[in-house]
Amino acid sequence: MDLDDAEQADTAPRKRTGGRSARVRVAVLTATLEQITEFGVEGLTIGDVAARAGVAETTIYRRWGTRTALIADAVTELAAVGNPVPDTGSLRTDLRVLAEQVSHLIARPGIARLVGTVIALSVDPEVEAARRRFWDDRFERSSHVVTRAIERGELAGTTDPREVVETLSAPLYFRVLVGSEPIDDAFITRCVDNTLALHGQPAR
Repeated sequence: MDLDDAEQADTAPRKRTGGRSARVRVAVLTATLEQITEFGVEGLTIGDVAARAGVAETTIYRRWGTRTALIADAVTELAAVGNPVPDTGSLRTDLRVLAEQVSHLIARPGIARLVGTVIALSVDPEVEAARRRFWDDRFERSSHVVTRAIERGELAGTTDPREVVETLSAPLYFRVLVGSEPIDDAFITRCVDNTLALHGQPAR
């Protein structure tokens, strides 16, 4: 019995807690990202995703409607998975952890191609909305690092959290999407140092 069969078989109201539904969603989005990693967005089909996830194609069409909506949701999911907001007690080390998280995310096979494709497909309203959700979610999560630094007195109260995160992250994405050099420890250190040099003025 695949995930879709299990979901349809469980019809008793007392059992419809959302757990099975959540597992189906995770399985489909994981399969979508794996398919993109292996074959690119251009090689993604609903049928292949369904087979990999162990669900029926009708389940995917019923939940997401279109291939574009499925890709959009998968992109959004990337922002939330495996990236807990650091809280080391130090702005420098928090920024370093954030930079390493970005580095690990975009170093995953196929992710750079996925991000590039999403940018290219941004004329599609669904993809554009997903792109905005992706960045808004990452900025919202990362901003807690800055607000805590302000509370500790490491940064001035007028510091804009989004600007700090942009300063830290932009060189990392640029190096992967545009440049050809790898992101190594020295580059991450430089990104952190540059961010602190620009924004790291303690409260007075």
